[in-house]
Amino acid sequence: MKIKGIAIVILTLLMSLFLVTPCFANAAEPPSIVILVPNAPEELAISLITDSSGKAKITDKAFERYYAFYYRDLKDTGDYSFEVTTPEGSFLIHVEKPVKAYNNIFTLDMQQQTLEPGKSLTRSLSLVSLRVLLTLLIEAGVFWLFGYREKRSWYPFFAINLITQGALNIWLNEFSPLASYLVLNLIIGEVQVFFVELIVLMAFLREHGRLRTFSYVIIANLMSLIAGGYIITCLPI
Repeated sequence: MKIKGIAIVILTLLMSLFLVTPCFANAAEPPSIVILVPNAPEELAISLITDSSGKAKITDKAFERYYAFYYRDLKDTGDYSFEVTTPEGSFLIHVEKPVKAYNNIFTLDMQQQTLEPGKSLTRSLSLVSLRVLLTLLIEAGVFWLFGYREKRSWYPFFAINLITQGALNIWLNEFSPLASYLVLNLIIGEVQVFFVELIVLMAFLREHGRLRTFSYVIIANLMSLIAGGYIITCLPI
């Protein structure tokens, strides 16, 4: 019965992660269309064909570049046509209108000269896995420093961290890579992860006393939050 109760609490908290809806109320104006370009060449330019400027706001992050077009540029055009220019030449790409109100993400395929809606599955899996691995390494280091050596302690550690950090990073992956509220979402998610891990580890860790377990969960999640905040400013989401 005790394990059933813990499972219900964990499920409830994890489900709430996916049910959180981002609020755009007085936030900075979000881009209406973001074109994601992996390993973009330095000379690559993307312009919206309009009567006015139609130039993109360009953001580089690690191995990706983002070309963002805001609503003020999009509202005056009857068709979303983009000119992609490289030293080798240029080509046109059209996006069907209308699109969603906020944060429309497309991935540019340079070889096929097409825009694919959303982020590629391979990209998302790679980035989620990388962020989970980095977080696991940090929390495992803290776990070791707190004196946990027995296998019976490491089994629940890995199990709960894979579940919670996996769920958190999959949830973060749903947001725009240029969202200004990503750190706030990370904090909200980490608070829920903290309670899930606290419940599970307090129930299953027996190698040391409950006070040490409680202290570990606080320190590990604080380190994870700091590292996560840094990671999402450096790595693509």
